Amino acid sequence: MNVKSNEARCTSCHAGYGWKDKEFNFADQTKVDCLVCHEQTGTYKKFPAGGGNPVSETKVFKGNGKTYHPPDWNKVAQSVSRPTRKNCGTCHFFGGGGDGVKHGDLDSSLIKPNKVLDVHMGVDGQNFDCVRCHSTTLHNIAGRVYTTPASEHRKSLIEDDLASKITCESCHSSTPHKEDAKANDHTDKVACQSCHIPAIARVNPTKMWWDWSTAGKKQNGKPYAEKGEFGKPKYDTKKGNFIWAKNVMPEYFWFNGSIEHLTVKDTIDPSKPVQINHPVGDKDDANSRIFPFKVHRAKQPYDKVNKNLVIPHLFPKGKADNDAYWKGYNWNKAIAYGMEYAGLKYSGEYDFIETEYVFPSTHMVAPKNNVVACAECHTRSEGRLAKLTGLYMPGRDNFRALDIFGWILVFGSLAGVFLHGLGRIFTSNSRKEG
Repeated sequence: MNVKSNEARCTSCHAGYGWKDKEFNFADQTKVDCLVCHEQTGTYKKFPAGGGNPVSETKVFKGNGKTYHPPDWNKVAQSVSRPTRKNCGTCHFFGGGGDGVKHGDLDSSLIKPNKVLDVHMGVDGQNFDCVRCHSTTLHNIAGRVYTTPASEHRKSLIEDDLASKITCESCHSSTPHKEDAKANDHTDKVACQSCHIPAIARVNPTKMWWDWSTAGKKQNGKPYAEKGEFGKPKYDTKKGNFIWAKNVMPEYFWFNGSIEHLTVKDTIDPSKPVQINHPVGDKDDANSRIFPFKVHRAKQPYDKVNKNLVIPHLFPKGKADNDAYWKGYNWNKAIAYGMEYAGLKYSGEYDFIETEYVFPSTHMVAPKNNVVACAECHTRSEGRLAKLTGLYMPGRDNFRALDIFGWILVFGSLAGVFLHGLGRIFTSNSRKEG
């Protein structure tokens, strides 16, 4: 879904004040919310439908039933310090509308994790805050995964490596294991994360499936919600059906650090799942590594005639706004409003299509004793890399001619040893008789 026409609700997790419509001035530095990243009282809260603003008077948000109070600006301002995990997690742990919805490797369990969950962030281990690795230059934060890095030149807090993006090699080098360890032979093709993050969502569940096509159902004429496994919602009238999971094994793709995204202007193929984004990389690319991802799958609306994804207007702008889906539960009206708001064409005909969205997994790094075992990839059965084709992997793949040649060498060697042994026996007996 898209922020356009839904700004007042979506921007509660963006560091700005007053982003409530498309007229927001991104060049106005007075709109930058410094406090959401730097205050340490824990009392500074944005109102969920306030366009990034806290409340000026005590107010209840009907969507969650929570009461929001005006900040004590003096206390909040005097508490300013370097960002903590809780500061970063306020948005990044709860992106997409709830705890662990989006990423799988980022959720509230990382506020105070142990080192078994994350060897870097564990409070009983290194106890790193997010900014220990995500260093900044003039507030350009290193480590974002986009086509263009957040900062072309930076100095890490850990090492003067001048890397444009954070990599494990920044601290651990490209040969991080013991001398002559076989694992060091993997680092040119396999990302460290692929072995050192055996599973994501190891404490809290993450959302794996979101079906918008089932939204809109009511009970006794009223919207309703149901909870399922893990105490998480499995159905919500506003959003449809969900599937959550824990201890999720990542999916693996070639990845050079960049991700390409689909836009609502791009033509899609409705006959197959639509990749809203996908990792850029190839086995022949020296900068690519086999990398772990969470793949979030969903069903969402698209334009049947123009064959593109659409922008539904979800959150009502006021009591009189009956076009918003969460007000009238009419997809056609909601899509028409959202597309017009964005200045895009809509045919008036919609349907739902399956989509896929990838999230790179870089957190929840397990201790060395809990890494992925060799046999989980190097196996003829359904191993972790079974879907990764176009390469030869010992233990997983076989080359018939090479196998035949190898067995010939094995049996030839055995035959040679056997014949040599027989020869030694006969010559020994001959010497004894002489």
